[in-house]
Amino acid sequence: MSIWLAKDALILASQSRARQMLLANAGIPFEAIPADIDERALQKNSGLSAPGEIAKLLAREKALWVSRQKPGRVVIGADQTLALGSRLFSKPAGRAAAAEQLRLLAGNTHELHSAFAVARDGKVLFADVVTAGMTMRRLSDGEIEAYLDQAGDAVTTSVGAYQLEGLGVHLFERIEGDHFTILGLPLLPLLAFLRSEGLVGF
Repeated sequence: MSIWLAKDALILASQSRARQMLLANAGIPFEAIPADIDERALQKNSGLSAPGEIAKLLAREKALWVSRQKPGRVVIGADQTLALGSRLFSKPAGRAAAAEQLRLLAGNTHELHSAFAVARDGKVLFADVVTAGMTMRRLSDGEIEAYLDQAGDAVTTSVGAYQLEGLGVHLFERIEGDHFTILGLPLLPLLAFLRSEGLVGF
């Protein structure tokens, strides 16, 4: 018997393998349908500057877009922003940009803001954002280059040029926050909401 009580599987409006893994490990049946939205344009036009609010906006817009294509279905949108102080980071365009991001982050504590939104029929039912503090150890240029050699092209797929579930773990000395938030989907508040709606069996 499935713990998922809805007739149809959940929809995850994301192609993120980490988010898909989290849902699968939690026993939630889902299909992944990415949202066709212009994230940078939405962010620019919103006028928002707080990283957590930007993440929540984009999570909401992703969930809404897919929920309009799939009437009656429960859709989860998710987004994550990385900020060092007031500076927002994007995915690095290449190795040189990845090295520059790592030089800025090394020896400092940055914040990951992970947001999610639940939508159905073009309406947001619930949204939340959770923050994790990430303290990267001091890194020499040689250590950064060695890490980039080992990590390869994967550094361009994640903001901050690291994936904590992979080689990126070697870059850190302290983390404050839960694993799910860091991987981009705060599962605990999400599951609490799904239980409150009678969508999860326990």
